[in-house]
Amino acid sequence: MYIQLNSQIICYEKTGEGSPVILLHGNREDHHIFDKLTERLEREHTVYAMDTRGHGESATPKEYHYGDMANDVINLIDALDIQKPYILGYSDGGIIALLVAMKAGGLLSGIICCGANLSPAGLHHKDIREIKKEYKRDNDPRTLLMLQEPNIEPSDLRNIRVPAMIIAGEKDCVRQKETEKIADSIPGAILKILPGETHDSYIIQKDTLYPIINNFISKY
Repeated sequence: MYIQLNSQIICYEKTGEGSPVILLHGNREDHHIFDKLTERLEREHTVYAMDTRGHGESATPKEYHYGDMANDVINLIDALDIQKPYILGYSDGGIIALLVAMKAGGLLSGIICCGANLSPAGLHHKDIREIKKEYKRDNDPRTLLMLQEPNIEPSDLRNIRVPAMIIAGEKDCVRQKETEKIADSIPGAILKILPGETHDSYIIQKDTLYPIINNFISKY
């Protein structure tokens, strides 16, 4: 499905029936990374799996900023009249989920952020070096985005008042101190470090998070 939100055309899939869950993928991916998870979630939830701007089948913008991507999510919620959804965001999607909760938390029931960072410095040095090499090779503005943004202050997170679960892999490219900082800065947030998992090993074409999500939603 396609929807025009102001000047931005966004592609999304809606499946299932029940309490709404919005899925947000990572950089240079699309909503299909969640296919296996969606198969489980749609049995009990209405799932909205969207392609962020410039990804998948959504239109390509002139510039890439996480704040604009967060506004797209807010506009989607408003346009489709989605009542109190939960947001599950992975990597870039996790950053976007934080921004949505900061800007428009009253629209949400809760957020689950996986592998999110507050700034590029929140990534391990070796991973930043790899991203820089990649940008030299492909000159992709989406790659550049990861080197320039986000720029979220921990104090900004204290304004988040919806239930939040912050997740990362034990071997994530995001520093564990960064993940802990995010969780510590959000009032009442739950921190979960997944043993043995990398940045994406529990996400892409996996339903590993299904019981974690259901348990979180059942509590809040």
